[in-house]
Amino acid sequence: MNSTHTTTSINTDFYEIDDLLTEEHRLVREAVRQMINRDVRPIIEEYAQRSEFPKHLIQNFAEIGAFGPTLPVEYGGGGMDYIAYGLITQEIERCDSGMRSAVSVQSSLVMWPIYAYGSEAQRQKYLPRLASGEMLGCFGLTEPSHGSNPAGMLTHFTDAGDHVVLNGSKLWITNSPLADIAVVWARNEQGRIQGLIVERGMEGFSTPEIHNKWSLRASATGELVFDNVRVPKENILPNIEGLQGPLGCLDNARYGIAWGAIGAALDCYETARQYALERVQFGKPIAGFQLQQKKLAEMLTEITKAQLLAWRLGTLKNEGRATTAQISMAKRNNVEMALNIAREARQMLGGMGIVGDYPIMRHIMNLESVITYEGTHDIHLLILGKEITGIQAFK
Repeated sequence: MNSTHTTTSINTDFYEIDDLLTEEHRLVREAVRQMINRDVRPIIEEYAQRSEFPKHLIQNFAEIGAFGPTLPVEYGGGGMDYIAYGLITQEIERCDSGMRSAVSVQSSLVMWPIYAYGSEAQRQKYLPRLASGEMLGCFGLTEPSHGSNPAGMLTHFTDAGDHVVLNGSKLWITNSPLADIAVVWARNEQGRIQGLIVERGMEGFSTPEIHNKWSLRASATGELVFDNVRVPKENILPNIEGLQGPLGCLDNARYGIAWGAIGAALDCYETARQYALERVQFGKPIAGFQLQQKKLAEMLTEITKAQLLAWRLGTLKNEGRATTAQISMAKRNNVEMALNIAREARQMLGGMGIVGDYPIMRHIMNLESVITYEGTHDIHLLILGKEITGIQAFK
């Protein structure tokens, strides 16, 4: 097997969840799967090995409707529901978490807040260009000294007439080195958090790239640095103020991750299953040994549980009833599930599990980031703890 490895759907819908999907859902999933297998799988190992984002794929993702699929058609969106969005992220992360990260940021953290919190002029100006891939965006919340505690935000802006002056910095920002715009969260002079759209080319705005990553190597990650950046007041998102603004964006992104992680798990499971059927030891395929069957049975069980969790969360999201705590449970459970399956799959492949001929080690390294970003594994545990007890443990 080589880096053109492709996946099939053999025995991965054990509870026939496809019966719960619409024809549109299945068509969307198949369109994304075909594009990924045609355009991304053949090159992803090469780009990951040299730690480069395949930016030419931005157009491919746009053409299949991966940018803003749940937003209204009049803004360039797909007008789809949240289960369709989940299936899109699942199929992309089946190939690579970094590719899904780029799409998640564009859709959930850039386009969604402009649609939900922005003015009509901002929607018209930015959303169609983001949907078409003409523009790439990033999301600035995490700071060098404030990750899990966004309330400690130091980035701020002051009023200067027809514009504001923005100062501060953001860290660990997906897409930042290539982004045309950044949706940035900062404190106003009253200390309240607001969102601003900062455009590349504004004087004092820079986006240094972060190098030497072992994880998400095919994804572009960097900083956002603001040194007296003059931002027109019409670039301030008018319809939200306070921390609920960025946290609302994170709910959407975490929802997509809950589905995406299933894709990574499926790819590792299917790779391990196929390898176990082909690899002969002691005169028979290793799939015939009890320990390997135990691993595969447990993998499929955990994937099935995660699929049901994601599907139910999708129905709640479509009804506008999904809570932050429910989304945290799904993100936390499904990413941990995927990382555990990736590690077990790596063991099943033995030494072959660490080479780029197979995708498993790349999935493991990527998932080590996914389990931390958009709320760390432990923070999601405490979000659930607060929901259960009514007492916030991290304040």
